[in-house]
Amino acid sequence: MGKGDRKTLKGKRYNSSYGNSRSKGLVKATGTATAPVVKKAAGSKTVAKAPAKKAVAKKA
Repeated sequence: MGKGDRKTLKGKRYNSSYGNSRSKGLVKATGTATAPVVKKAAGSKTVAKAPAKKAVAKKA
C-alpha cells in the first residue's frame, strides 16, 4: 500500500494517472457565500400531535 499501488490515491499520484481514487472532477469551494441556514431554538419545537382517540361507549 504505497507508491506502486495503483488503487490508492498515493499510487495514482506516483503513476500520474486518474481513476476512482483520484478523479479529475474534484471541485473546491470557490468562496461564493450562500445564505446562512437559520437554526431554530431547541426549546421551540412545533410538532403536530395526533388527535386523541375517543373511547367508544359500549352498549349494555
